[in-house]
Amino acid sequence: MEGCKKRVCLWWKTSSSSTRLMGFVVPLIVASLLVVFGCSRSSGGLFSSDYYSSAWSSITSGGGSDSVAPTVDAGERWELRPMAGGVGEREEAHSGDYVLNQSVTPSLAVEEREITAQEQSLEKGESSKTSINGSHVLPFSNETGTQPLNSRIIKKHSNMERLEAKLQQARTAIRDSQMGNRSQDPDYIPDGPVYLNPKAFHRSYLEMEKRFKIFVYEEGEHPVFHNGPCGSIYSTEGGFIYRLEISKFRTRDPENAHIYFLPFSVASIVHFIYDRGAPDKWRPMKQTVSDYIHLVAGKYPYWNRSLGADHFMLACHDWGPELSKSVPELYSNSVRALCNANTSEGFDPSKDVSIPEINLPGGRMNGLIGGPSPSRRTILVFFAGGLHGPIRPILLEHWEHKDDEDVQIHRYLPKSVSYSEMMRKSKYCICPSGYEVASPRMVEALYTGCVPVIIKDHYVAPFSDILNWKSFVVEIPVEEIPNLKKILTGISKRQYIRMQRRGIQVRRHFEVNSPPRRYDVFHMILHSIWLRRLNVRLHGVNDF
Repeated sequence: MEGCKKRVCLWWKTSSSSTRLMGFVVPLIVASLLVVFGCSRSSGGLFSSDYYSSAWSSITSGGGSDSVAPTVDAGERWELRPMAGGVGEREEAHSGDYVLNQSVTPSLAVEEREITAQEQSLEKGESSKTSINGSHVLPFSNETGTQPLNSRIIKKHSNMERLEAKLQQARTAIRDSQMGNRSQDPDYIPDGPVYLNPKAFHRSYLEMEKRFKIFVYEEGEHPVFHNGPCGSIYSTEGGFIYRLEISKFRTRDPENAHIYFLPFSVASIVHFIYDRGAPDKWRPMKQTVSDYIHLVAGKYPYWNRSLGADHFMLACHDWGPELSKSVPELYSNSVRALCNANTSEGFDPSKDVSIPEINLPGGRMNGLIGGPSPSRRTILVFFAGGLHGPIRPILLEHWEHKDDEDVQIHRYLPKSVSYSEMMRKSKYCICPSGYEVASPRMVEALYTGCVPVIIKDHYVAPFSDILNWKSFVVEIPVEEIPNLKKILTGISKRQYIRMQRRGIQVRRHFEVNSPPRRYDVFHMILHSIWLRRLNVRLHGVNDF
């Protein structure tokens, strides 16, 4: 050991200064490389573990295959026509459970970061020796011109990149909610079997409140645009348009928006433009929608940028799906929030949103909420309605005019009998399809504490990406209508009481409030749209 020390001292005295520096630096570099490579082998990455096996349907794709919408290069303009390689594949989404991003891409940090002294000198215009495509490279700190190991490249990011980065932060926060403690909330904390994934829903809702911004196109005039019915079975349509335009979620700056709303009312188009005597009843109405989209696409860059993938419409009229075909990209790419959520007519749960049809007489909720306890409900099952569509005739054929006090199935009620009071006396209320799948009966049943019995084909229930409908409703196939009483009497009293209580719990998500309250129907519709926006990533936006 003593000899080794003498040799080192001799080498230090006889060597040049540059050689001595190399002898000091090289071991440090070797040690650093060993640490780096050792860590990279042991780390699985932020998204490598199976944090949960069965949560929501995907917000972002695994392995980096994000759902993308195409973008247009600067100066280029796309025509409004279908194009090859249009909107990329969207994620399988929201049919039941929620599986979040398992990509190895790290969370995109866009919050304010520390500015080093060297970065500050760049901002002040001090010497920078290199510029690559407008991105500055930090100046070298030594005199030899050799680039130091810790040099940093500063990249300027577009506004769209920053918006996408914050959406990535939201996805990460939702994923991480599975592993952490419940978030605190002074108003309501979702919990229990009525939710498919209460933790993920709660975190997602809070992220929506913190981040989500919607731009409402200001073009268009009353009564067709920025207007809609608020006091009928189409009240969801008019009420949403009105509440969004005065909401905190609205931004007046389109550059800060995550999604863009097309504020036409299908119910108003039908009321003011539909002509029964016209040879083609659809053409004037579809032309109205088409003209409006061409107007905003010509005035703003946002529709062409994504071919409508970050735009949405909302309609509660039965003809909403048909009018969405006015522009192919509106039908195929945009988010369509529809009461008539019929998969056999093109409703796509991965990108479209099912919204509830709510009948508000006079536009108010007065007297609609509440009912007696289960023990005071003397009727087993109730329905009253006309012969609309293919299902109701089967129901009435088997159960109308039966001498059975438990089963009250009527085509029309006597004028002296109150429809809402009959629902309040009943344990179960039948909610069949009419000509279309949408109906206010399901919400009316929840309002009055009656357990809904859903008899519909090809129907996607509202908020089915959040709510576990099977926990608080009874679903009966059309072919089982003859066994209606047998099925309902086969449900134990204990299970009926559970479903009834769960229906009361979930009722808050269907209530209409002025002004809106957290977790009510307005915010639940917004949250469903928020989830669809999380499932779309604009093509050409790079991670940073």
